Amino acid sequence: MIPNDVRALNTITVAQILTRYRDTITNEKRGRIPERKRIEAFLRQRWSTLPLVKVDATIFSKYRDTRLKQVGPGTVIRELGLLRSIFEIARQEWGYAAFPNPLTGLRKPKAPEGRERRLKSGELQALTQACSNVVGSWLLHGFQLAIETGLRRGELLGIRWQDVKFDTAVLHVPFTKTDKARTIPLTDRAVEILKERKAASATDAEYAFPVSANTFRLAWERCKRRAERAGCVGVQELRFHDLRHEAVSRFFERGLNTAEVASISGHRDLRTLFRYTHLKPEDLVVKLRNGKALAA
Repeated sequence: MIPNDVRALNTITVAQILTRYRDTITNEKRGRIPERKRIEAFLRQRWSTLPLVKVDATIFSKYRDTRLKQVGPGTVIRELGLLRSIFEIARQEWGYAAFPNPLTGLRKPKAPEGRERRLKSGELQALTQACSNVVGSWLLHGFQLAIETGLRRGELLGIRWQDVKFDTAVLHVPFTKTDKARTIPLTDRAVEILKERKAASATDAEYAFPVSANTFRLAWERCKRRAERAGCVGVQELRFHDLRHEAVSRFFERGLNTAEVASISGHRDLRTLFRYTHLKPEDLVVKLRNGKALAA
């Protein structure tokens, strides 16, 4: 343990705290790669060279305001949250209790509204065609499976054949964003997609999608550009994560209730689940009219 001595605040710099956190805590996380990148970016800031005794909220309020001119508020919120956690670990576990956390009480940017992006008319067909041009069919299968299951990209890439139960049409998802494993039901179409993927995979393959996250991301971006050039205007602003919105909304449109959808999507906060859910008003009109007819 580093001694809890006020004098240590004169000699220990923010960079030392960041580096220790990166090397001892970040490396143990599943999301270590993006977090390491954030910390590396922090280490390039001037304030990282300051001793702890000279660090206060003013520094980070200026950092917040500068970053808001460069990136979206969601990114800034995540960065401030990581910094706050790092300093709190230093205070509570590394013997720097004399150091007041400069992020405590710092005003956060207003969180952005949840995206309401769903597939537009013609985009499913255009993207299907564009993804079909990728050798190996893994991008096409990943694209289609995301719509059928609502899985995140990382969860898709983590699918192991041993976790796919074709006989009972369920998929075990051991690695999730929330670190809580779940088992989800598969639609008939999802089973078909996985069978096609299995047939296209090597006989000794462990994973259904044996590609890196970066390879998948780059291929998806190229796919969107091809679809745009083919005449599907506006598709380039579609994010892969928007397919999760699409899937969750389709679950509700199929008549599943909130608890059932949450068990598939893995949402633990129902408020977050509602942000992902954007039902088409036209479909709700039909449902309301059907209900009125039944009542009559």
